[in-house]
Amino acid sequence: MTRAEYEALMTKYAEQIERIRESAHELHRSVNQTYGDELPYGYHLDMVVNGIRDFGHLVCAREEDLLPLFFGGYYHDSIEDARLTYNDVLKTARGMMTEEQALMATEIAYALTNDKGRTRAERAGEEYYKGIRKTPYAPFVKLCDRLANITYSCSGVNDNNLRMKEVYKGEVPHFLASINPHSDDPRLLVPQEVVYKLAECLIDDLEREEQNQSAWWHEY
Repeated sequence: MTRAEYEALMTKYAEQIERIRESAHELHRSVNQTYGDELPYGYHLDMVVNGIRDFGHLVCAREEDLLPLFFGGYYHDSIEDARLTYNDVLKTARGMMTEEQALMATEIAYALTNDKGRTRAERAGEEYYKGIRKTPYAPFVKLCDRLANITYSCSGVNDNNLRMKEVYKGEVPHFLASINPHSDDPRLLVPQEVVYKLAECLIDDLEREEQNQSAWWHEY
């Protein structure tokens, strides 16, 4: 899909997208979830969807997929953090789109829900990434989620920002390899443009020159 076509669809469905946004913001407010330095969790959701707005034309295969893609972005933490079940999310999605779209949207949110585990590695193990790799648009939405988290971590100078920046930097090669099914299906793409955006946040110019073509951001 061209950028112009995608922007036209975002304009066409602007009211529905805003309804999804407001619903997701209210959901996370209702469980008192915050982000970073006590920001409303909607701040993070909007950052994730900014990635979908900026790069969604690279993966969106058809008009009917636009609303599920945005819903997946806004509701990606609804099961993990806001106490909803799969069926709760599906019911919400059904009130905003067709049955086929609602199923696609809910599958994205479900795929991005971490597994049970004591550590980050256990919560995001092979089965978790396998679910992402086989779910249309889940690799892209997960990539936008990681881009949002990295962008926020790189924007501050407190100890937690600096710590998480290093955590994300260390995880990136494994993370990218884990979400990428290397499929010809555009709905499963891990766009190079978004990977470059990650690199811009994490790697300064000197490191980029030193690592040159062997760096991880050239591999996807």
